[in-house]
Amino acid sequence: MRGDRAAPARSPRAALTLVTAAPGRRRAAPSADLADSIGKAMRRQTVTETVDGADDVQLRQPRVEPAQLNLDPPQIALQREFRRVLMVYKFGIDEMMTKINILREEFGFTHDHNPIEHVKSRLKTPESVVEKAVRKDLPLTLDAIRENIYDIAGIRITCSFISDVYRIFDLITGQRDVRVVQVKDYIAHPKPNGYRSLHAIVEVPVFMSDRVQPVFVELQIRTVAMDFWASLEHKIFYKYDKAVPVGLLDELRAAAATARDLDVRMEALHDQVHGPDSSP
Repeated sequence: MRGDRAAPARSPRAALTLVTAAPGRRRAAPSADLADSIGKAMRRQTVTETVDGADDVQLRQPRVEPAQLNLDPPQIALQREFRRVLMVYKFGIDEMMTKINILREEFGFTHDHNPIEHVKSRLKTPESVVEKAVRKDLPLTLDAIRENIYDIAGIRITCSFISDVYRIFDLITGQRDVRVVQVKDYIAHPKPNGYRSLHAIVEVPVFMSDRVQPVFVELQIRTVAMDFWASLEHKIFYKYDKAVPVGLLDELRAAAATARDLDVRMEALHDQVHGPDSSP
């Protein structure tokens, strides 16, 4: 973990020189150009997103051979180890997607109301993982990344109603092999900008050929209205490079309140038609 002395400021580009040496020993960092080459090679190896359980997130084989990058054996080993780490997180997504898809199919066959509207998963890119490690001032080791970055693997579940959000959360986290690590309820306690969603970090076991590897997976569970608002907010912040005019921020907060009112009204209408106990 973190040493006694303060670490110097590091750029994300330089941070691509992750180390796998034993504790207390740190290999000399390669040049920035070489670090960039390592990052580019790793970037070509990941497909980061899947929607509604269509073919699961995959890891592609590298398109660039290590010899083409003039990497030495330790750096080649680093690439392979990092790819193996991402593969395990991909398997963590697979484990959770199986659980979610089983629930979704069961609701479709045996209940009048299916609370799951959409499911989307994503695997962070190597660059994104390293940039977050730098922001958190973590030692640039694979162990530090595993122990401190919880959202490398992520799944977003979109539900019909607010009550469905909590129902799905309970059904997933009630399974014996799912351990709840952290919960942030932004539905009960929205962010100042109006963002609402239920976030949870869970840990699931991944059964490899030689070991059982616990993997952290971030779950975001929200309603359709919440998801629509979050998608629009993200596009606006991207367009203005986070420097959003005050007037637009006020409009976003007002829209968040409207989305909340819509959630409440739609669930009340559903209960009037089907009864408050109609959902499974």
